[in-house]
Amino acid sequence: MSPFRELLLGMRDTLPMLIGALPFGIVFGTLAVSSGLSISATLAMSALVFAGSAQFVAASLVASGAGLVVILLTTLIVNLRHALYSASLLPYVRHLPQRWRIGLAFGLTDESFAVVHRHYLLGKTPLEHKHWYFFGSCLAMYSTWLVCTIVGVVLGQALPGMAGWGLEFAMIATFIGIVVPSLRNRPMILAALVAGATAVLAHGLPYQLGLMLAALFGVAAGVIAERRVGRPEIDMPEAQ
Repeated sequence: MSPFRELLLGMRDTLPMLIGALPFGIVFGTLAVSSGLSISATLAMSALVFAGSAQFVAASLVASGAGLVVILLTTLIVNLRHALYSASLLPYVRHLPQRWRIGLAFGLTDESFAVVHRHYLLGKTPLEHKHWYFFGSCLAMYSTWLVCTIVGVVLGQALPGMAGWGLEFAMIATFIGIVVPSLRNRPMILAALVAGATAVLAHGLPYQLGLMLAALFGVAAGVIAERRVGRPEIDMPEAQ
């Protein structure tokens, strides 16, 4: 398959994930402006940060008057899950030039990881072309997020109470759609259950620390369960 077709395929396969991103991005644009961010700062955050959960947290902290150090550390903690995503994808992209790895790392989101990781595991096309699929998924998410932020800014000025409509539930449904198909064995199921329970119990911790604890406990539970019961090895595709 040609690189261009891989790119289009990556964009196509990401379309279901955009359903959750659409209202999420619109709500962010509305919330950010109502939190005190300027329109230019809101758009710059979506263009340069491109991290939905972290952007929501940052906007909320700005509204509460938090300092810059607190905002930076909190968003860092929220985004640490991307280190796990990167570790999972590293075997498939380590052969790429640095300019490609940097660009794909910037575009990596929860939705793109779910789509791209599955595509790599299937191994139906040569590894040397699959980064175009990765790029297509990132491009679809990035462009959608920017457009939705703009729409949210415009609608937020016309409908000031829009942030309270509960549209962010669509993103929760999207995350459920990301996680459930990936639960292929008992260690994965246990990891998801432990992470979910931890997130609920630690919800009241400041600076979103509950999310980090959920990730750590979930990974630990999965690793322990995997060592106890074992699982079939997954062959890694080789570049051709």
